[in-house]
Amino acid sequence: MKKNIYLILFFIATVLTGCSKDYLNVVPDNVATIDNAFSNRFNTQKFLYTIYGAIPSPSNLNNPALVGGDEVWLPQAYWYYNSGSKIAQGFQSASDPTYNYWGDDGLYEAIRNCNIFLDRIDDVQGIQQYEKTAWTAEVKFLKAYFHYYLVRMYGPIVINDELIPVSASSDEIKSHRATIEECFTYIIDVMDESIVDLPILLQNRSEDLGRVTKPIAASIKARVLMTYASPLFNGNSVYSSFTNNDGVPYFPTTYAPEKWEQAATACKEAIDICNEAGIRLYQKEDYVNKSGVPINSDITKIKVGLRSRITDKWNFELIWGHTADTYTIEENSIARLNEVLGNAAKARLAPTIRIAETYYSENGVPIDEDISFDFNNRFKLKTATTADTYKIGLGQETAILNFDREPRFYADLGFDRGIWYGNGFYDENDPNYVKGRGGELASVRETTDYSVTGYWPKKLVAIPTTLAESGGFTATRYAFPIIRLADLYLYYAEALNEVKAAPDAEVYEYIDKVRERAGLETVVDSWSAYSSNPTKPFSKEGMREIIQQERMIELSFEGARFWDLRRWKLSKQYMSLPIKGWNVLETPVDDYYTVTTLYFPRFSEKDYLWPIPESETIKNPDLIQNPGW
Repeated sequence: MKKNIYLILFFIATVLTGCSKDYLNVVPDNVATIDNAFSNRFNTQKFLYTIYGAIPSPSNLNNPALVGGDEVWLPQAYWYYNSGSKIAQGFQSASDPTYNYWGDDGLYEAIRNCNIFLDRIDDVQGIQQYEKTAWTAEVKFLKAYFHYYLVRMYGPIVINDELIPVSASSDEIKSHRATIEECFTYIIDVMDESIVDLPILLQNRSEDLGRVTKPIAASIKARVLMTYASPLFNGNSVYSSFTNNDGVPYFPTTYAPEKWEQAATACKEAIDICNEAGIRLYQKEDYVNKSGVPINSDITKIKVGLRSRITDKWNFELIWGHTADTYTIEENSIARLNEVLGNAAKARLAPTIRIAETYYSENGVPIDEDISFDFNNRFKLKTATTADTYKIGLGQETAILNFDREPRFYADLGFDRGIWYGNGFYDENDPNYVKGRGGELASVRETTDYSVTGYWPKKLVAIPTTLAESGGFTATRYAFPIIRLADLYLYYAEALNEVKAAPDAEVYEYIDKVRERAGLETVVDSWSAYSSNPTKPFSKEGMREIIQQERMIELSFEGARFWDLRRWKLSKQYMSLPIKGWNVLETPVDDYYTVTTLYFPRFSEKDYLWPIPESETIKNPDLIQNPGW
């Protein structure tokens, strides 16, 4: 019987290791327990699993990349229970940082475990050399990844490459932050070391899914170099006075275009490795319909194909996925589709109107550029006709904003009167549409459990997730993406656009691959035929905007937008705008479809970097706090 373990490392490592906390302390002053951890192959593998268990889960509902920006908003009554959303609300602080990974229980603990592993692995008996080589490569990559995760949050960090012995003096233990150049150079060098010895495919896929391979390491290396080349870290003059105690700037203040060339090279190398491993874009033909009810319309086929690019577990497109349980993310994304679902549909993750506006028109261009889209009247009402079949309930009224949109809009978003396929509703001839107005099924049931905007991130709910007679639902577990091929394709297009004097066929090629899968025409054809700015794709600046919007659409609700806006230095611009939704407590259709301001988020220059906890700077005065904190 095929095992379906979903990589024990993430969710039962603690059980396997028992008193794992005892031997995961920083330096081996508890030598007896450390010796036991590396006494044989079995215990050493368990230690390896605990290192994997430190990878932050992208589907964690407290993850700021999901809830700390302008992409989704939570009910106010739920703010108390969710720490990640405090970042968007402007409540970050150095005294008690939200989502803190710097302290003793953060990623430095994971890095220390990596160093312990690398220090002890060669002495373990009973492990074949090929395993030692592969495990060492995995841990080297994870050590580099943890450093990168910290750099993306805090900027300059302390590089922790070796174990510090218990006998070390206090001066040896005190740590200094490295410069950005030193940090990225270190991360890339360690990743390069690991890539050489990693397998291109897993030997035992059913048991090892989620473990690091060559495609994973190469793709994350590409992400690292994209971050390094981007405006936040490349020639950011805002940090010109941010220096160490010797007066050396932490950030390079001179723009280096060659960093984009390095990023482009890394992206292409990663793409080639992924191709060799059989990784490809998920297509509508890949969706296996197990409902027993045939899908006849092309519209529904492309919608389920697009939705499944995330939730079809371990599909062809996924490069690296996290194996944490997705039940929580699904229950907070699904709309209350019938009474059976009841209170199990928490529906707290509410995409904002801004995100609904970000998706393209059916012609594949921004709705404020589409010459045929009634942008100025987008908040007014319209009645669905047979032309809207499979998208909006026939004869139902909803906002013009929800009509005539691209397939990803209907695949990724649920909305009042929008058709919701799957999750118990599989008959195209008797479609289920969301009833979201005040007093209706999908409206407010509890003050903490409802969509405050009138939109739902349907993209995050697996189609086979089923309703249960007990008043709940059985989630279909999937691997939440850390990186997938469409992400890598769009990185490559972005890097090439920055490298070249003007966009050319090579720049268009990889963004067009993503668009084609979404049922859209090429960038050049779409803008030439439908945009009020038909020459936009022919300039570097115009193409940059197009690629950025494409990323915001294709990678919505996956955490990419949060980090992209930061590396592009656009967070301040976007987070200065009010968060808006429909007036969801109202029942009359005219009142419901009134745009309502939910919050005025706060974001200043200091928010581009996390604060180092004050407790850490007090313990180590050599740690210079980030600007503004």
